[in-house]
Amino acid sequence: MHTLVHSPSHPAATRGHALGSPRLYDFFAEFFFFRRRRATFQALAAAVGIQPGQCVLDVGCGTGYFARFIAAAVGNDGHVVGVDASMSMIEYARRKAARTTNCGFQVGAAEALQVPNDGFDVVVSSLVMHHLPEDLRLRALQEMRRVLHTGGHLLVVEAQTPQHGLGWRLLAHAHGYDRMARQVPHLEPLAAAAGFGEIRSGEAPPWLRYITAVNA
Repeated sequence: MHTLVHSPSHPAATRGHALGSPRLYDFFAEFFFFRRRRATFQALAAAVGIQPGQCVLDVGCGTGYFARFIAAAVGNDGHVVGVDASMSMIEYARRKAARTTNCGFQVGAAEALQVPNDGFDVVVSSLVMHHLPEDLRLRALQEMRRVLHTGGHLLVVEAQTPQHGLGWRLLAHAHGYDRMARQVPHLEPLAAAAGFGEIRSGEAPPWLRYITAVNA
């Protein structure tokens, strides 16, 4: 995995929004999912068909939560690389995964991935697209396709406003989550424009929607 992971000591150059405060982010995520965070990401991993032995890239990995979960799923014969534009997120993710031998992290921008062509079986990206300016979203998906094997699978996850339950909708509004959900209304046309096929959509209620696709 050392050929895929580099260790720059500075944030990635990007016009996207890079998050800080990783501990606060993890605390907020646990609260927001009401102890359903693990079950939600387990469902997402199943949706894209994570299998033992695969090589997986997590674009916009943040604190590395999903990357660590996937690392356990792919096992010692697989490996996971997490990429994020925020140096503080990457440093935190590395500390959290210090005892995980098949998972590494590097600083990088979604629209300019510093990883080889055709290097991965699966690329995942959760809650990243709304942080990118509109003109960079397609470029980011094209980069994800570039680093996938032919026949490799893509998972892109974004926010959705809860469709049921007044309490969920009020919480979404109070935290601005509903505005975040509206920033990227349609993922399917973006994936198609980037050259992906077999595009399917789904939900991981109450907070997330996703698409899966194949690098045809």
